[in-house]
Amino acid sequence: MRAAVLTRFGAPLTVREVPDPEAGGGEVVVEVLATCVPPYAGEVFGGERNYPLVPPVVPGIGGVGRVVHVGPDATRLRAGDLVWCDCTVRSRDDALTPDITLQGWSSRGEGGARLARYLHDGSFAERMRVPTENVFPLPTVAGDDPARWAALSVHTIPYGGLLAGGLAAGETLLVSGATGNLGSSAVAVALALAMGAGRVVAPGRNRAALDLLADRFGPRVRPVPLTGDEDTDRAAMSAAGDGPIDMVIDLLPPSAPSSASRAAAMTVREYGRVVLMGGVGMLGGDDLALPYPWIMRNSVTVRGQWMYPRTANVGIIRLLASGALDLAPERVRTFGLDAVNDAVACAASHGGPFDRTTLVPVATVRPPGR
Repeated sequence: MRAAVLTRFGAPLTVREVPDPEAGGGEVVVEVLATCVPPYAGEVFGGERNYPLVPPVVPGIGGVGRVVHVGPDATRLRAGDLVWCDCTVRSRDDALTPDITLQGWSSRGEGGARLARYLHDGSFAERMRVPTENVFPLPTVAGDDPARWAALSVHTIPYGGLLAGGLAAGETLLVSGATGNLGSSAVAVALALAMGAGRVVAPGRNRAALDLLADRFGPRVRPVPLTGDEDTDRAAMSAAGDGPIDMVIDLLPPSAPSSASRAAAMTVREYGRVVLMGGVGMLGGDDLALPYPWIMRNSVTVRGQWMYPRTANVGIIRLLASGALDLAPERVRTFGLDAVNDAVACAASHGGPFDRTTLVPVATVRPPGR
């Protein structure tokens, strides 16, 4: 089969022939129809993000595909089934604190690195090998436009954070990083009928992106242009909530200062919740430094959340299948496997709200700008 291979950090991806993957026990082989290219993929492949990938490696973070072969422990999956492949792989020998690897992308700790050595390659290929429990059936409609449904890799992340924070219908949510690729997804998911946030405070510096969010979602979104002054921005965000802010989810990238995360977090009400999912501090810089007395005296819950539980895949697929979360307004740009480096460059320059860049290894490429 053909695959895009990262041979070394800083080098373009190379498309070449590699051996077809073979499924062992507890595994499935899937033909990859579409996989999302994250806006920061170039930073990963260039080495700036210091991800623990070990070249040569086929990168990629899950995707939409069709089952080619199933292992003996699969009782319902069949060859030809349309499926979503989740990249978040967990070790099977510790149910309480499993090691985690993002197949073809990243890992956590030595245990995650060991797991990554076994499940080394991701979805930038015609076929990929996936653990059986990471394969989720998709509705038939997803087969009409798999490139659009590849956005599951984006939407599932903030959905997992909203579940972790226990967002309830009618609550006020503040999305720190709302104008980014993941943050704008959090706004959309939170306002979906099944989650039903009463309002979403959306701070950001990109005025055009703030306007886009307001136009798409109406008065339930409260845009807040940021100044960079921590006290001024905190006051503006608090005022935009027009009442207590029940929950804050932080999805800011590594380039953001910790002061921006702190300003957002400290808008939350007494007994409120803060969920940290972004990359602040991953590339150095100041620690978040939330005040101990503020957390304690206000009974604030602060928790980290890396990725999402397996059940979030089922939940987000249901939201999409029901129409509660609408993919139609998203702009999807598709590239064939031979144009993988063009796809990486396109993703870097189109990383705003509801902009998707998708690689289609085995499908017919739709016109650019589709």
